[in-house]
This record gives sequence, structure tokens and C-alpha cells, in this order.
Amino acid sequence: MWALLIWGSLLLLSITHWVYSWRNPKCKGKLPPGSMGFPLLGETIQFFKPNTTSDTPPFVKERVKKYGSIFKTNLVGRPVIVSTDPDLSYFVFQQEGRCFQSWYPDTFTNIFGRKNVGSLHGFMYKYLKSMVLTLFGYDGLKKMLPQVELTANKRLELWSNQESVELKDATASMIFDLTAKKLISHDPDKSSENLRANFVAFIQGLISFPFNIPGTAYHKCLKGRESAMRMLRNMLQERRKKPRKNPSDFFDYVIEEIQKEGTILTEEIALDLMFVLLFASFETTSLALTLAIKFLSDDPAVLKRLTEEHETILRNREDAESGLTWEEYKSMTYTFQFINETARLANIVPAIFRKALIDIKYKDYTIPAGWAVMVCPPAVHLNPDKYEDPLVFNPSRWEESNGNNASKHFMAFGGGMRFCVGTDFTKLQMAVFLHSLVTKYRWEEIKGGNILRTPGLQFPNGYHVRLHKK
Repeated sequence: MWALLIWGSLLLLSITHWVYSWRNPKCKGKLPPGSMGFPLLGETIQFFKPNTTSDTPPFVKERVKKYGSIFKTNLVGRPVIVSTDPDLSYFVFQQEGRCFQSWYPDTFTNIFGRKNVGSLHGFMYKYLKSMVLTLFGYDGLKKMLPQVELTANKRLELWSNQESVELKDATASMIFDLTAKKLISHDPDKSSENLRANFVAFIQGLISFPFNIPGTAYHKCLKGRESAMRMLRNMLQERRKKPRKNPSDFFDYVIEEIQKEGTILTEEIALDLMFVLLFASFETTSLALTLAIKFLSDDPAVLKRLTEEHETILRNREDAESGLTWEEYKSMTYTFQFINETARLANIVPAIFRKALIDIKYKDYTIPAGWAVMVCPPAVHLNPDKYEDPLVFNPSRWEESNGNNASKHFMAFGGGMRFCVGTDFTKLQMAVFLHSLVTKYRWEEIKGGNILRTPGLQFPNGYHVRLHKK
């Protein structure tokens, strides 16, 4: 009897000590205020709760109000410092490789691959970035401009003959087909498998609680990735067996790199790179385009000014039917302001993670080595101290600002050495699509749809429009 009481007391003391240690983690300095939540779970459930507003996610907003712009928490079993402070967020990006390095939870790397570009560091990351810039760099985009415009014109023509289109899915299909053709020469009409369907299955479970149990959204997400990766692997192996005499896509370039003597590029890294490029290029851009058209529908004054800019381009041409030139594209001043404002309010990537490599002192706080840091762009983009009426869509607020690069107050495309290499490709696609849309068509909303925001992405559901030729 006494032995049971003693063992019971020891067990209770051990549990009490464990809970206390969980809620009060060790630190050589002073940790920011906050809560570590329940043991093991932390505040993961609250973090994954959908956000149905256009404002900063409630998880962040409630804690900023309670603790301030920097607070601690625990997500999926990992201690995290959350930053909504513009100066700290900017510092985190600028100190990549010295004080911080890119990091994401295991649930993320399971989805995007252990060797995905976001999880690699140092020379390997720079090497992959330079590879991607052969496609999405200045020269590559100049060559791509006519094809982007042709694709936009063909799709808009097709949609104008339909009763209505669900804009998010339609633009995603358009961008995916264009990107897949440039990356891997994929033609959906000639393929026996539907590559995009696997990505759709992947995306539907992307932002979900990480329970890998059959029937859950997360399990379906992993299965979608598995199917897409199998298709990409088969394509790669087939291409390696029958190399083309004249390389014509990014896959050919990757194969050349893999076959070089002493290469550091492996098949696993190459496939994870292809997977991430395909996902990022179409899903994020289609979300931004859908929201952009919704903003235009809701603001006739902005639509009028945007249309005037593009009609001026047509009037100044010797041949109004000729295609867009690079000089015309670069002259779209108001269009780029419009795109920046869309990106600011869209907050397509509302959480960017890093890991502290050393103990870091910031103001009165210490960020311990090994802890994750979550930068929260929505809190920066919706800060009323920087942006007047932050929830109001107002492209003119960018007239006196350089929104082409990341700053302390604009990080829609990341920052530092990991500034998104596809940023210019995204802007090109959006600007060219908007040019074709506003100069040749008018549209009406058929169904408004809902904006479902989560800690990872936003999903404009069921936004249907009907197009009419002018």
C-alpha cells in the first residue's frame, strides 16, 4: 500500500515537473511573454483554426493584443517565437545563414519533400536558386512574354463562350498548363495521366491538422504528393533513357546537371524542386489573380484607371493588333501598384519560418538557439501605423513607394536571400492577364464566393464570373 502511494506521488511529481518545464522553458535571458499551451499539442489546434475575415488571423491578433508584437508559443511540439514586429521580421530575413536559417515543421517537409528548396541551406540553396533563375530570370521572362500573352488570350476567348467560369480553378488550370509546359513539356491533352489532378488533391489537404490517418485531409494531401511525384519520377527516368538532341525545357537542363561529373544535384533534390516549382507557380498566382479580379469588381474607380493605362498602351502602338513588347510591359506603372496592393491584402503566405542558430538578443528579449521564429506578414501588411485604413484596397498608396523589393513593411514575397525567385514571373503573368482582360472584355459576378483563410493559404471558393467581349 505504502509502495503504491510512494510510486503514485513520484509519478504525480514527475508529471507536475514535466508540465511546469513545458510551460516555462529554459532560457539564458528573458523570453517574450506568451503561452506554450498544452503539453505536446501546444497551441497547434488554435493555430490551424480557419480565418474567415480579411484581417490578421485571430490566433495572432488575439495574442498581439494580450502580449505585444513579439510572443512565444508552441506549434506541433516546437517552441516558436512569433514576430509581428517589422524591425525584428526584417532582421530575421537579413541574417539568413548567420543568426537564422530557413526551417519548417516536419509536417511541412513531409508534404514538400525533405530535399525541397525551402529546407536546403548555404551553397546548395544558392546553386538551386541560380538554376531556377535560368528560367525565371530577366532573359527567360523576356522570351516567355509572347507565350504568356497568347495563353491568356486563348483562355479568355474560351471562357467568353461559356455560361460562366469558376475563376480560381480556371486561372489555376491556365497557369499550371503554361508552367508545366515550360518546366517539363507536359501536354495535358496528350498525357495518359492528369498531373494537375494530383496537385489539386494535394492542395485540398495542404492546410489541415497533421493526422496521417486514412480519410483525413492530411492523408489525402500526402497521397496527392505521392501520385504527383510518381508521375514526375517516371517522366525523369523516361527522359534520361531517351535524351533529346535539342534541350527545350527546364527538365532537360536539370538532367544535364545531374549527369555532370562531380555534380551535387541528385534525382531526389531535382524532383522535389520540380514539385515545389509546379505548386508555387500556379497555386499562389491563381489565388492572387482571383482576388485581383474581385477587387476590380468591387471598385469601379480602380478598374477605370487600370483600363485607361492599358488602353493607352494600345493607342500608342503603330499596330494595335501586335503583341505586348517588353517596354510596354515595364511601362505599366499603375498595374504594378495594383499588383502590390493585391499582394499586400491577399497575404497568400501568412507565415514564414526560420530557426535561430545562436542565442539572439532583441530589445529586452532573448530568442534561444534552436527555437523557431515565425514571421507574420499579414500583421505587418495590415499595420495601421504604416498603412492608412489597412483593410481598404487602395493601389494609389504605392505611388511614392518602391514595392519591387522586400522591405520592413512589405514582405509578400519573402525577404533577404530567400526573396522569392518567382516574384517577377508572378507579376508578369498577372500584368499580362489583366492587360488582355480589361482591354478586350467586361465581366459580371455570378456568384461571389467565400474567402476561407487559414494559417497557410487563402481559398476564394466558388467565385464565378461571366465574360463578355467588348
